[in-house]
Amino acid sequence: MNSKTEAFLTQPATPAVPMAWAEVGQSHPHESAVLHVLGEATYTDDIPEAAGTLHAALGISAKAHANILSMNFDAVKAMPGVVAVYTHKDIPGTNDCGPIIHDDPILSEGLVEYVGQPIFIVVATSHDNARRAVKKAVIEYEELPAILTPQAARDAKSFVVPPMHLARGDAQAAFERSPHKLRGSLHVGGQEQFYLEGQISYAIPKEGKGMLIYCSTQHPTEMQHVVAHALHRHSHDIVVECRRMGGGFGGKESQSALWAACAAISAAHLRRPVKLRADRDDDMMVTGKRHCFYYEYEMGYGDDGRIIAAKVEMVSRAGFSADLSAPVATRAVCHFDNAYYLGDVDIRAMAGKTNTQSNTAFRGFGGPQGAIAIEYIVDEIARNLGMDALDVRKINFYGRNDEEGRNITQYNQKVVDNVIHDLVSQLEDESSYRKRREEINAFNAKSRVLKRGLALTPVKFGIAFNVTHFNQAGALVHIYTDGSVLVNHGGTEMGQGINTKVCQVVAHELGIDLAMVRATATDTSKVANTSATAASTGADLNGKAAQDAANTIRKRLAEFAAKRHDGDPATVRFEANFVHVGDQAIPFAELVQKAYMARIQLWSDGFYATPGLHWDPKTMSGNPFSYYAYGASVSEVVVDTLTGEWKLLQADALYDAGNSLNPAIDIGQVEGAFIQGMGWLTTEELWWNPAGKLMTHAPSTYKIPGVSDCPENFNVRLFKNRNVMDSIHRSKAVGEPPLLLPFSVFLAIRDACSSVGGHRYNPPLRAPATSEAILDAIGAVQERAAVQDAAEAAN
Repeated sequence: MNSKTEAFLTQPATPAVPMAWAEVGQSHPHESAVLHVLGEATYTDDIPEAAGTLHAALGISAKAHANILSMNFDAVKAMPGVVAVYTHKDIPGTNDCGPIIHDDPILSEGLVEYVGQPIFIVVATSHDNARRAVKKAVIEYEELPAILTPQAARDAKSFVVPPMHLARGDAQAAFERSPHKLRGSLHVGGQEQFYLEGQISYAIPKEGKGMLIYCSTQHPTEMQHVVAHALHRHSHDIVVECRRMGGGFGGKESQSALWAACAAISAAHLRRPVKLRADRDDDMMVTGKRHCFYYEYEMGYGDDGRIIAAKVEMVSRAGFSADLSAPVATRAVCHFDNAYYLGDVDIRAMAGKTNTQSNTAFRGFGGPQGAIAIEYIVDEIARNLGMDALDVRKINFYGRNDEEGRNITQYNQKVVDNVIHDLVSQLEDESSYRKRREEINAFNAKSRVLKRGLALTPVKFGIAFNVTHFNQAGALVHIYTDGSVLVNHGGTEMGQGINTKVCQVVAHELGIDLAMVRATATDTSKVANTSATAASTGADLNGKAAQDAANTIRKRLAEFAAKRHDGDPATVRFEANFVHVGDQAIPFAELVQKAYMARIQLWSDGFYATPGLHWDPKTMSGNPFSYYAYGASVSEVVVDTLTGEWKLLQADALYDAGNSLNPAIDIGQVEGAFIQGMGWLTTEELWWNPAGKLMTHAPSTYKIPGVSDCPENFNVRLFKNRNVMDSIHRSKAVGEPPLLLPFSVFLAIRDACSSVGGHRYNPPLRAPATSEAILDAIGAVQERAAVQDAAEAAN
């Protein structure tokens, strides 16, 4: 990959206190980069095992929907090394791990609702012994009818939460009076998180009722709550720690709870440490994925491509329980507009209950599923009018400021920082979009088999948790007498660099080198009641909390320095490892030592709650987002129309990270999100057989993008901007929004398919656009073209 990091990317961010020196806004390496490369970074499975550690494995359902008539564990108990077998009857407290609605049992109580649902736990002397033993259970089932698709769930009115409806204006009337009308449907598949490190928990009993759990999780506090309830203990008895994850992507937000609970239940019974590590097959069979969506839409539009009416019904495959399907659907509704103003709109969303894994959070959290639909529709409008899709996109963009009132979203939030016009124009020019469009048209006119496609798509993504009270964070900052600093915060590190950014914020606030600041493992006994590291809020929330804590200590030190040296606390400066009082420069470590001797408190807690957020789920309106992050990308592909194979030739992405805290890390996040999103839309196909068993449950059958799928020309740049909201150093989130950038890859493939019919017909391309899907779309275009040609010849 050749990411272009232009000079403007490394300009320092504007500091909280004006100074010539800064640690934020700089391209520092990831704080654990060296450990990652050397293989010395400690993940949960790398923690030295305590004496007497046992290993657990889960026995899972072989049926999609059935009553359990009997279970026989005699053969299981006879296997080498088996110590115990536990079922739901052995759970001391609540048999539930649902994050919102309590409909998700840790272990089945007699009804199984998907192939892979945990039924029992086997504890043995080794991981392999436990794995072999679970296979020996004899279970008799009474099978029941199963619902497997979102369409079937909708038709059966089978939902995990009540359907949602958002309306503004009169979409039906606007549709009827529109000069042009469009009706259609779309299916977009789900996606496996496929983190490198699988689900794992290691539970160690402590004195009294105490339990320490090392868990690969994005939400230690949720794990604490689930385990406390399962063991019928108080939260203060349970400590959950996570130093780092080998990837999370949402899959370890709520669904790590099952693994933590089963390890803790076993450890509590045996009073011995128990580790539960999922093999990849079990992980994929048991856990939920990104929700697949099915859409039916009606759009009215004018001669210029401007959308007049928008009606859409979207149904997701929620799986057997609610999990996080309600907020995922809410975000899909709120992101259906993407970067476009929709005046008269009617959006309906349903979370279909199916006999499959309970789907859960995945990077973007419903936002990508909402936005892909409008992009697909805009693409169709352009083709129907014979226009370039970019021109249709531009005419539908949200207005600047109060232009024609076109800056209010369908959920009634004002778009106050709309930079999408400038950002897209910059990318259009820098990527030579118009010239390349002409070159591609010329190439396609001469090439019968290979067809090229091009697309430019925008992104507008709201930043904050859907649930207002989750938008809070805490942190602890300790300064030691040698001037070194330790910070602990509620965010979890999953490779995205949150610890690096938080340390940069603290170092900047105290005016010291980043090397003097270290972040410790996320720990529920240090910062309590934390929110999940999700919704792209990790650096925003925890960075602000850490800044608050560091600022408190800095003020104490400034007052102490001013008093000792007859200065004004307001003019004391902290920079470059020195504290400046008047014309004196005192080494930071020296001042800290003196402050300690003077009994000045050298540690502090910090807290932050995002202001201005509110949401009414009944009316589906409010101010759910703190701000919007923007971006756009151009993708060029070539498709083999005989085989359906394709290749991404070039990708150009421009992303709005605001006043970036760390440009190098942010560019890396954009690159990773782009390839991950491309995988979702092109190669990563989840497939269940007619009996409801997930057959793509291993790397051999589930295809994530590889190095060879990355374009040789991959140009990622950050848009020069500054957040209008008071985010941490006016930066913007960079976790989830870039995953929407590869919409351009999917629509470039569709563009290539469309060229087969001279761009007269809309290819019915489904996602993921596998080779089979591409051939189906090309075949449909060729069939329509043949019919049309025959009709014209007959006339």
